[in-house]
Amino acid sequence: MTILGPEKQAVSAPRMRIDKWLWVARFYKTRSLATKDVKSGRMRLNGSHVKKPSALISPHDVLTFPKAQRIYVVKVLGLSETRGPASVARLLYDDLSPPQAALGSAEEGRGVHARRDAGSGRPTKAERRALDRLTGDL
Repeated sequence: MTILGPEKQAVSAPRMRIDKWLWVARFYKTRSLATKDVKSGRMRLNGSHVKKPSALISPHDVLTFPKAQRIYVVKVLGLSETRGPASVARLLYDDLSPPQAALGSAEEGRGVHARRDAGSGRPTKAERRALDRLTGDL
């Protein structure tokens, strides 16, 4: 996008590579992880798929991508050349993601093991012996 300045010279709007912005905004720990996810083709920029990490983004663009069992919808508010603290990175975007499914606060963030019934953990020695007697030498 080109904007004409007061001297009628072409001034380009600020733009940045998508992989670098994702790293600077702290969505990915390393830039190579961001590059890998962009190349996977799961990233969308303003509704269209992006497969090249060199794709340029600018403020007011909308990114949509899945990460860690969640779908992020993010509006770019600003660009930064350097990666800073999380508090500064949070100012670079507006999170428009839909709310996650309502889980109980005790279950949130836990893995598969959190769903077992109470008391159905590892059998005691007596229970193991009883199971051995039932199953015999199968």
